[in-house]
Amino acid sequence: MRIAIDGPAGSGKSTIGAALARALGYLYFDTGVMYRAVTIAALRRGIPLDEESVVTEISRNVLIEVRPPTPAENDGRQNTVLLDGEDVTWDMRTPAVDASVSIPSAYRGVREAMVDQQRRIAAGGNLVMVGRDIGTVVLPRAEVKIYLTATVEERAMRRHNELLARGRQSDYELVLSSMKERDRLDSERAESPLRRAPDAIRIDSTGLSPEEALEACLSVVRDRQRPATRPA
Repeated sequence: MRIAIDGPAGSGKSTIGAALARALGYLYFDTGVMYRAVTIAALRRGIPLDEESVVTEISRNVLIEVRPPTPAENDGRQNTVLLDGEDVTWDMRTPAVDASVSIPSAYRGVREAMVDQQRRIAAGGNLVMVGRDIGTVVLPRAEVKIYLTATVEERAMRRHNELLARGRQSDYELVLSSMKERDRLDSERAESPLRRAPDAIRIDSTGLSPEEALEACLSVVRDRQRPATRPA
């Protein structure tokens, strides 16, 4: 079974997706880290993100690795992301990257480079893949599709608290403003805009604990796993 989880930034996709994968014994793969890694690579090179051809070329040449965390990396991360061998797992979660990642992720060439890798990984099945266009573009025939969302205020507060927990400075109003702009860019981009697949089950995690949101997702999976009853 392939499980696609889509939704806006801060909706809990990473936390819930990872927990769901653990519960099922599936591979967990958050595709958003690929676009964040490309964003960091461009920013560190001092390349303006509106230079589409250059950013696309970077996406085709950087080495992005995603692996389970080691015991020494027990700091709350769901996985470890390496960019050309460097651990950038938490560097990708800053407001600067939050505000910028929608630009490279909107480029056709960047998305093609990333989607090819995502489909290759998904070919093995038994995985939970998380992103913004999994059920609509990457895995349109996924056996289970979930659209996980929450109010923008709650999503911003989650990101704000996450940054504080990591020992980073954070201003809630700045995070909220960045989140609203991210939503606008993700929804209005020409390439693979954020939207709910027609056959995706919508789950609103506003006010839900991680455990409650996980149970809601597990309920969807169990329903799909239940064999259809045939009339006597």
